[in-house]
Amino acid sequence: VIYYTNKSSLNKSTHNYDRSRELGIGGHGTVYKGILDNNKVIAVKRSKIMNVVHTEEFVQEIIILSQLNHRNVVRLVGCCLEVEVPILVYEFIPNGTLSQLIHGNNDNRRLPVSLEDRLRIAQESAEALEYLHVSINHPIVHGDVKSLNILLDENYMAKVTDFGASRMLPKDAVQLMTLVQGTLGYLDPEYLQERKLTEKSDVYSFGVVLLELITRKKAIYFDGHEEKNLATSFLQALKDNRAENMLDTSITGVGMEELFQEVGEL
Repeated sequence: VIYYTNKSSLNKSTHNYDRSRELGIGGHGTVYKGILDNNKVIAVKRSKIMNVVHTEEFVQEIIILSQLNHRNVVRLVGCCLEVEVPILVYEFIPNGTLSQLIHGNNDNRRLPVSLEDRLRIAQESAEALEYLHVSINHPIVHGDVKSLNILLDENYMAKVTDFGASRMLPKDAVQLMTLVQGTLGYLDPEYLQERKLTEKSDVYSFGVVLLELITRKKAIYFDGHEEKNLATSFLQALKDNRAENMLDTSITGVGMEELFQEVGEL
């Protein structure tokens, strides 16, 4: 059930969208922490730019999220239509993004994360994408799969979020896009070159997230002063039989070579 809420209650819940309440800024809007009168905590997403493109993205997100019900997909609980661009209200997810967990916050402190937890988060994210692709009437392509768009709840369970770039596809169809959306480092090269968006575009991006989890490197990272693409670098390392040199040493160990070989090939 999607509840409609009014502008004044959302203004109050976010202290008029005060910067101290910002949870994150993405390509499709800014997300704020809101606290309602009944002390329920919510996440409130609104666009800063009032134009047709952003309005269409928000409407698309409402249409898609209103059809989804999966434990690894962030739940849309409400929306406000009293403003130029719809404001979306989500369940609040307390433990930030997967990107923050594996790469650290602004102060770059990185907490230890076990291999078991990393692979569990990968599996939960994959189950969410499989649900989008095959479990509902029309396949849904997320369009911007990345570690910043995977949130972690109180138990560090994965919740895929941000459906502003998502598209519903007819069965076995390809969506030709006039404008390529997504994030550099995660973009499927075929989609980037030919503008053909399919479920495989999400699978490619998920592969980059999987590499982030086992290497603890960003999708675009610096090696010394040189900027590198993680997917390209890892593929070359696999060909040269030196992929183990790119793995995060905190999760490698004797007898685990076969596991990392399988994950790397995946």
